[in-house]
Amino acid sequence: MQILKPDFTRFQTIKDFSYQENFLDFEGLQMHYIDEGQGETILALHGEPTWSYLYRKFIPVLKNYRFIAPDFIGFGKSDKIVGRKNYSFDLHFRSLENFIKKLDLNDITLVVQDWGGLLGLSLLAKYPEKFKRVVVLNTFLPTGKKISLPFKLWQIFAKYHPSLPVGGIVQYASYQKLSKEVIAAYNAPFPNKEHKGGAVAFPLLVPGNPKDPAVKPMKKARDVLSKWGKPALVLFSDKDKVLGGLEKFFYRLIPTSNEQEKIIIKNAGHFLQEEKGEEIATYIDRFIKGELKIK
Repeated sequence: MQILKPDFTRFQTIKDFSYQENFLDFEGLQMHYIDEGQGETILALHGEPTWSYLYRKFIPVLKNYRFIAPDFIGFGKSDKIVGRKNYSFDLHFRSLENFIKKLDLNDITLVVQDWGGLLGLSLLAKYPEKFKRVVVLNTFLPTGKKISLPFKLWQIFAKYHPSLPVGGIVQYASYQKLSKEVIAAYNAPFPNKEHKGGAVAFPLLVPGNPKDPAVKPMKKARDVLSKWGKPALVLFSDKDKVLGGLEKFFYRLIPTSNEQEKIIIKNAGHFLQEEKGEEIATYIDRFIKGELKIK
């Protein structure tokens, strides 16, 4: 298995992400994370094909908390494995298990979006005692049903594109026009095709049949969340071409999500943290403080 280190010179021009780099070891791979501030722990998980940069707008708003955001293996400033077939749900899941154990994280407020939800909600289901609250942004918990044609086309695009245009994908799934600097920041972890195995793999790892190994942990996540008695906040955006409307699934699934105000983030696409980061962080702050509950 060939391992590639990030080209850190590519990150030097990013002006709005000056947070300290932290690394921990996972099975010989280096996993990068940001760890800012002190207070209650917030663990924020990114998705495809982004990295912890996606959460940069949260940190100033949530300065009174300990805000932690890792880069999955194959993304951001974490090590990359060459070849998409070397990535699996299990690899990413074990890396998160390793992460919360090595950092000894407890009483976590979990924030998830996209693949961060598939993995993070499965993690919560296995270790519910470690989590105090959950915030669910544009994501889903698939259980192996037949994949829709639009998503199948996305899988084909990811699998066969000569070099996945990461920044272009982030722009396509966004509602607003992103600046060249922001697009460059999302491209920074991926100098060439060899570094993109993780990004190519994620669409293909979404389970499309009931026997997929990812189905069991996601069914468990559904089960645990259906009985979740701790606070839960669902925040979806209104312009998501990928998962728009699935907030209703989580409202039905998680009983305590209905104890909060029903909030839709307006004029934001799939990557709502990029487009409305400060607004979402403000809601999370109020949620943690208990200010969103329906009277």
